[in-house]
Amino acid sequence: MDSTGLLPERALTWRFSRSSGPGGQGVNTTDSRVELLVDLHELPDAERLVERLGPVLHVTASEHRSQLRNREAALERAVARIEAARRPDPPSRRARRPSRGAKQRRLEDKRRRSDRKALRRAPSE
Repeated sequence: MDSTGLLPERALTWRFSRSSGPGGQGVNTTDSRVELLVDLHELPDAERLVERLGPVLHVTASEHRSQLRNREAALERAVARIEAARRPDPPSRRARRPSRGAKQRRLEDKRRRSDRKALRRAPSE
């Protein structure tokens, strides 16, 4: 299991490469960019996860200078995405008719607004 206890090690594949962008000597010599591939078939409730995320979850991290911190960031991101995919769908919205009072309030507001704008117009002869 990983440090969070949610992902088995056999499901994780790590790859490292050089980060892009500015940074000079540090960027040119260290493989600090991290790619984490998570085989979702190795996890419990794999069917749901594969349906929502696909067979393999691919996460990258290169915002930190050290490989260790990028590994932690990638792992946190992967766990967050997996937890979000495990959450149930929100209930679907059920269409409702407006109440009689809501209709009356809407019409009264329209009438008031119309009267207010009518006062702004030039008087008709």
